[in-house]
Amino acid sequence: MTFSEANTVEQMVLDAAVSNGWTYTAGPSLSRQASDVFVESSLRQALIKLNPEIAEQPDRANEVIYKLRAILLSVQNDGLVRSNEALAEWIKGDKTMPFGPNGQHTTVRLVDFENPTNNELIVCNQWTYKVGQLEKRFDVVLLVNGLPIIIGEAKTPVRPAVTWVDGASQVHDDYETGVPAMFVPNVFSFATEGKAFRYGSVRMPLDIWGPWRDADNQQEGSLADVRKSVASILRPEVVLDILQNFTIFATDKKHRRIKIICRYQQYEGTNLIVKRVVEGQIKKGLIWHFQGSGKSLLMVFTAQKLRMHPALGNPTVLIVVDRIDLDTQITATFNAADVPNMIKAESRDDLQSLLSQDVRKVVITTIHKFGEADGVLNPRKNVIVMVDEAHRTQEGDLGRKMREAMPNAFLFGLTGTPINRADKNTFWAFGADEDEKGYLSRYTFQESIRDKATLPLHFESPEIKLKIDKDAIDDAYKQITGDLSEQDRDDLAKRAAKMAVLVKSPERVRGVVKHIVDHYQSKVEPNGFKAQIVTFDRECCVLSKSAMDDITGDPDCSAIVMHVTQSDPDKWKVHQRNRDEEEKLLDRFRDPGDPLKYLIVTSKLLTGFDAPILQVMYLDKPMRDHNLLQAICRTNRIYPNKTHGLIVDYIGIFDDVAQALDFDEKAVEQVITNLDEVKKELPKQVAKCLTFFPNVDRTVGGYEGLIAAQDCLPNNEKRDGFAAEFSVLGRIWEALSPDPCLSLYETDYRWLTQVYESVKPPSGNGKLLWHVLGAKTIDLIHKNTQLDTVQDDIETLVMDAEVLESVLGAPDADKKGKKLTIQLIARLRKHAGNPKFVDLGERLEKIKDKHEQGLIDSKQFLKQLLELAKDMVEAEQQVDPEEEQDKAIAALTELFTEVKTEDTPVIVERIVKDIDEIVRMVRFPGWQNTSAGEREVQKALRKTLLKYHLHKDQELFDRAYGYIRQYY
Repeated sequence: MTFSEANTVEQMVLDAAVSNGWTYTAGPSLSRQASDVFVESSLRQALIKLNPEIAEQPDRANEVIYKLRAILLSVQNDGLVRSNEALAEWIKGDKTMPFGPNGQHTTVRLVDFENPTNNELIVCNQWTYKVGQLEKRFDVVLLVNGLPIIIGEAKTPVRPAVTWVDGASQVHDDYETGVPAMFVPNVFSFATEGKAFRYGSVRMPLDIWGPWRDADNQQEGSLADVRKSVASILRPEVVLDILQNFTIFATDKKHRRIKIICRYQQYEGTNLIVKRVVEGQIKKGLIWHFQGSGKSLLMVFTAQKLRMHPALGNPTVLIVVDRIDLDTQITATFNAADVPNMIKAESRDDLQSLLSQDVRKVVITTIHKFGEADGVLNPRKNVIVMVDEAHRTQEGDLGRKMREAMPNAFLFGLTGTPINRADKNTFWAFGADEDEKGYLSRYTFQESIRDKATLPLHFESPEIKLKIDKDAIDDAYKQITGDLSEQDRDDLAKRAAKMAVLVKSPERVRGVVKHIVDHYQSKVEPNGFKAQIVTFDRECCVLSKSAMDDITGDPDCSAIVMHVTQSDPDKWKVHQRNRDEEEKLLDRFRDPGDPLKYLIVTSKLLTGFDAPILQVMYLDKPMRDHNLLQAICRTNRIYPNKTHGLIVDYIGIFDDVAQALDFDEKAVEQVITNLDEVKKELPKQVAKCLTFFPNVDRTVGGYEGLIAAQDCLPNNEKRDGFAAEFSVLGRIWEALSPDPCLSLYETDYRWLTQVYESVKPPSGNGKLLWHVLGAKTIDLIHKNTQLDTVQDDIETLVMDAEVLESVLGAPDADKKGKKLTIQLIARLRKHAGNPKFVDLGERLEKIKDKHEQGLIDSKQFLKQLLELAKDMVEAEQQVDPEEEQDKAIAALTELFTEVKTEDTPVIVERIVKDIDEIVRMVRFPGWQNTSAGEREVQKALRKTLLKYHLHKDQELFDRAYGYIRQYY
C-alpha cells in the first residue's frame, strides 16, 4: 500500500479529533451548499438551544444569522482581520439583541463555553468551498455549532522536502487571500506533514506560526509526536479556552489591526497562575520564561482571564514593573491589545488611592511608587499582583512595602533570566516550596530556540579589544551597577578611573568606532538589519557619536538615547528627548527604510526594548549576569531572513562565558557561542555538500557540468538530502560573509549554489528546504553569472518539425532530456506564482518522478518533456504583455486597498500608477537576476512609498516588491 496525505496524516488528525469527542462527518454529507461558510441548520439549532429568548420565538435565530452573514460579506471591504474580530465578538457572547421583555437587549450565545460538550462538535474532511468559478478544498475542518473555527492542512509525510511550511503557506498565501470569507469564523489554522505541527491565526506571518506542546509532549519528528500535539490542542475545552481567553486583536505600529494568538508556553503559564489563584492555597509563584519569548503577552492573557473568571468575583490585577521604560513598554502592549478596564497609576498618590478605594481593574504601576506606602492599603484576597523582571524589584524595602500594603494578595514574579538561589529576596517573595526548582513555570532558552520563539546568539571578539585585567573590570562593574540612577552610576564610574581613562582615550574610541562602521557595512547592512552600540558611560556615548559622524560623514545614520539632566554639559543636552520624541526615534530605528542605522546607549534600551530588526550589539561596557543576559537578548528577536543575533565584544566579557553568565542554571552559558565555532563548521559543511557529487569535475561549465552534478541526485530523496545540507551551509555563509576565511571555499560554494538552484522543485513545493538564497549569496552568484550561462533553444526545438524529429530519433535521448529539463526549470521560474505555470511545474515533476522510478524510458521521457515544452511556449505566447501589465496593476491595487486606513485616505490608483511608471523606467530585461537591477527597482519603490508616507511599512514593501518581481 502506498502512503499518501489522506491515508496517513489526514486520517491521524481525524482519529485524534474523534477520540477527543468530535463527531466525524464527511464534508459532502453536511447540510450546506458549496458556497456556504456556515452550516446554518446547526447554527440555528444552537441559537434556539442556548438562548431562551430565541427558543420562545425561533424566527429570531434568523435575525442573528442575517447579521452574521453580513459580516461574511463585509470581508471584501473591511479586510479579513477586522471581519474575524467582528465575528469573534458574536462567538464569545459579547453581542446583544433586543429579544427581552419590552425590547430589552439580552446577550446572544452562539457557543456554550462553560460546558463544551453541550455544543455540536463536528470534524470533517473533503470540505469544498466555492466562490463563483473559484473552488477550494480543505483537508480538515472543525466546526462548533456549524461555525468552521479551525482549518487544517495535511501534507504527504513521504517526501522530505514537503513540510508543514507548504501547508501553512497554502493557507496563508492561497486560501486566506483567495477565499477570505471562509476564514472569518476562524480561531486558528494548523499545518502538518506528520513530522512537525504548527498553528497560527489569520494573516499571521509564517515565521511566527508556533508548535503546540504540553508536559507530556516535548518531542517532535514522528507521526506519534504530531498525534500528541493534535490530540492536546484539539480538545474542545482547549479550543474554546483559546477562543475566549487567549486571542487578542491589537493595533500595530502601522495602525493596522492584527490578531494575536497564544503560544503554548503562554497558555500553560497563564493557566497555572489562574489555577493557583482559584484554588487559593499557595499565594505566590515564580515564572521564568526566557527573554524575548513573549512575557508581556503572557501578562495580558493572564490579566484578561483573571478579570473574567467567574470564581474570582471581579478581582483587581496589578502589573508592577521597575523602570519607566518598561512601564511604557508594558502599557503599550496592554493598550495595543485593547485590554478593557485598564488604568495606569501615574503617581504614588494615584496608586495609593486606587488601592485604598478598592478599584477593580487592571492597574499598571512601577515598584518605586510603593516607596511611601504606609501600612495596609488593600486587605482583599482577590488582588493578584504580577511583578515583571522580579529579580530586580525585590531588593531592599520596596518588595516588603508592597507585601505590607497588600497582605493577602497573590504575588507572581515573572523573569526573563533564571534566578540564583543566592538571590534570597526573590525566592522569599515569589518562590513557592511546592514548585520544582522553585519555578511555577519554566520556559528555557533551549526550548525558546527549539520552538523558534527566539534566535541563537553568537559573539565575536575583534583584535581591537581592550585587554584589561579582570579585577579592573569587576571593580568597574560593581561601581556602575546596583540600584542607582544613571547619574549616580556616572559619578561612581569616575572612581574606576584606571579603566575609564583607557576606554575613553581618543585613539581607542576612534579605533572602535571605525571597526564598528566597517563591520556593520560589510556584515550586517547588506541583509537590512540594524545595530546598537553600548558604551561605557554617557560621556562615551557623546565621544562615540562624534567619531561616527566624522567617519561616516552622515550624522543621520546614528543617534544617542540616554538620560540628560540640567547640570550636564551643553553638548550632551542636544541629545535630550521627551518620551514621545524618543518613541518616534525608536519607531524610525524599527523602520527598515529609515537611514537611522545605529543607536548609541549606555544603560537605556538594555531592557524591555523590542526592535526585531536589531541584529548586532557592539558591546564596549563591562556587564555580567542578569544585566548582560538581558542586554544581549535585545538581538534575539525573530525577523524575516534573520538567522541569529550577534554580539561584538570589545571589552573581553566573553573571554570567560562561565564567569560572565554565572547562574545556578549552568545551561545559560550555552546561550551564546563564539562565531569562531561557526567558522570551524564551514569546511566540514562544504565537504558534506560535496560528498553528494563524487568524481564530478567541477571545472566543467554549462549543461555538461550541470547534468553531471544532477546525475548524482537521481531522485527526490537524494535531492532533498542535498538541499538540507546546503541550507545549513547557506546559513553559515550568510553569518560569516564577508570574512576572509570564506575565500578558500568561494568557488565550491558558488558551484553548489548553482546546482541547488538548478534542481529546485519547479512547482515551488518544499519551501522549508528549497528557499530563496540569502542576499550575500545572490551577490556572489551575480558576480560571475556570465561565465556559466547556458543557451536556451526551446522555441527551435518545439516549432521546427525537422529538428523535433531528429531530437526524438537521436541516440542520446537521456542526455537531451536532462538538458531540456534544466532549460524548462529555468524558464518556468520566470513565471513563478502564475497558476498556469505552477501546473506546468507540477507536471514536469511528475514526468521526472516517472522517469526516475523506471516507469518510462529515456525516449518516452524526452517525448513527454517536448510536449510539455510545446505547451509552455504556447502558454507564454498567450501571456500578453498587456495582460501581464493588467495583472501587475490589479495585484498592486488589491494590496494597497487592503492596507488603506482612515489615516491614509490616499488615492490607490495614483500610488499604483506612480509605481508602475517609475518601475518601467528603471527596469531592464533580466533585472531580477542582477543585484544592481534589484537595487534600482527597490530604490524606485521606496521613493514612491515615501512620497505617500507608506515607506515605514516593511510588509507592504516586501509584498509590493514581490509583485513587481513577478510581473515586471
